[in-house]
Amino acid sequence: MARKVKSNRFAPKMKIKKGDRVVVIAGDSKGKEGEVLEIFPLKNKAIVEEVNVVKKHKKPTQDSPGGIIDMAAPINISNLMLIDPKTGTPTRVGRKVVDGNIERFSKKSGEIIK
Repeated sequence: MARKVKSNRFAPKMKIKKGDRVVVIAGDSKGKEGEVLEIFPLKNKAIVEEVNVVKKHKKPTQDSPGGIIDMAAPINISNLMLIDPKTGTPTRVGRKVVDGNIERFSKKSGEIIK
């Protein structure tokens, strides 16, 4: 039985955001790279394009013919690592205050991440 997630919980701070380039460091899709399409902070998961692809059986509707389609399933955030925009290699993410705002930075190159 699936565990319910309480909707009144505060979402934790995520070191990976939508639009980031990431690499999978563990699991069946290990070594694959892709862009983060969606983040689920309360479940601690993310959907990455072309990673963790599963087959989904869709029922036909008036809009779509249905059938078996391939779709990206959520993957745990702990299995993802951000790709450093400067060097193009996986890096850890830190947070620091710059001009009163909290900014993410690459631990490998020290560069601020957008």
